[in-house]
Amino acid sequence: MIWDFAAVLTLLVLVSGLIWAGDALLLAPRRRAAAAAAGSEPTLPLLVDYAKSFFPIFLVVLLLRSFLVEPFRIPSGSMIPTLVVGDFILVNKYTYGIRLPVLNRKIVELGAPERGDVVVFRYPLDPSTPFIKRIVGLPGDHVVYRDKHLYINGEEVERVPERTYVGVRSSIQHTGAQVYREQLGDVQHEILITPGVRTLDGEFDVPPGHYFVLGDNRDNSRDSRYWGYVPDENLVGRAFFIWFHWDGGPDFGRVGNTIE
Repeated sequence: MIWDFAAVLTLLVLVSGLIWAGDALLLAPRRRAAAAAAGSEPTLPLLVDYAKSFFPIFLVVLLLRSFLVEPFRIPSGSMIPTLVVGDFILVNKYTYGIRLPVLNRKIVELGAPERGDVVVFRYPLDPSTPFIKRIVGLPGDHVVYRDKHLYINGEEVERVPERTYVGVRSSIQHTGAQVYREQLGDVQHEILITPGVRTLDGEFDVPPGHYFVLGDNRDNSRDSRYWGYVPDENLVGRAFFIWFHWDGGPDFGRVGNTIE
């Protein structure tokens, strides 16, 4: 079990719920009887009052985060130009099935990741750390990355040059890189290639139940080329929406954008 926010929230739900239920079943009847004998109104203990007030709030937040959507903030530039530092995103938690909070065990199968999906997952080398990348290779795929070109099952992934990237704030260091539009399955999206920067090449066979992921900022991303594959059980959900942006200040032009 990983002690993250979901674990803490689950603990708060259990503790507040037990306090409220325990008082209602065991202590409240005695309190009412004692108050009736004294001819007064029963007084709710402060701890029970807090538990009764906060339990529904904790429960609703836990259910929303566990089964519907969860917010994340982008901390690095590995997904430029799709996502930049300071983007606050929403992740769909049920696209790939419903999982129990904390245990992360899938209890309902709803769908499988598709090539081109932008996904949040627990970093395989440190599951307490969430990562975000794009799924490139599905189970059974043969993936080759060579000379900054991507090949899947022997076919080169189509890409066309679009423009020169101009970054602002935390992304300014990537100004001058080349933006390409890549056709990854049915998904068209932008990637960033930086001339003169060396990157890691290799051939990879994606094992069953695992996925090969890359950052859209191909020359500035530590991804499956470096540390391997993402197990299905590490998937958190599919990123789909930018709801806010703050990187030294707001950028309302990014707010409301969908994630391709």
